[in-house]
Amino acid sequence: MAPFDTAFDAAGIEPTTACEILPAGKYRAQIVESEMRVTKNGMGKYFWLMLDILEGPQQGRKVFDQLNLVNANPTTVEIAQRTLSAICHATGKLQVNDSEELHLIPMRIQVGVKPPKDGYGERNKMRYLVPEATAQATPPRPASTQPASAPAQSVPARPATAPWNRRS
Repeated sequence: MAPFDTAFDAAGIEPTTACEILPAGKYRAQIVESEMRVTKNGMGKYFWLMLDILEGPQQGRKVFDQLNLVNANPTTVEIAQRTLSAICHATGKLQVNDSEELHLIPMRIQVGVKPPKDGYGERNKMRYLVPEATAQATPPRPASTQPASAPAQSVPARPATAPWNRRS
């Protein structure tokens, strides 16, 4: 038994409903909460994220992600680190000391839907989209060496556009 200090009246409070997954698509979102949490087995830690959708018919909806940054499986850790790197690039914060430095910075995400598995229903999966300008700023790896006497080839510049203004 758990007695309340005062009587609780549910008549004036909207009840929670089942969490519906977000439809697959690209969204403008921002991280609003984050924390490191211990895994169920106590052997690792994951970076938990809550994001708000900022535009469109899903505006105001929440979507969640978790990155297994401390895990016995090195592949799992590498995937989590690469995803965290994508978040940093998407927010323009390449060096962070605290996850709050990534909060409230609009970015583009791509939401997918994972089918039901192992007794769990459908759930969302996310990719963090690095803006093209950031991706282009990373120097490409040389594909082959060109003789010094060969003239440099000029590549036409593409106009920079904000990734959330493009139609997909």
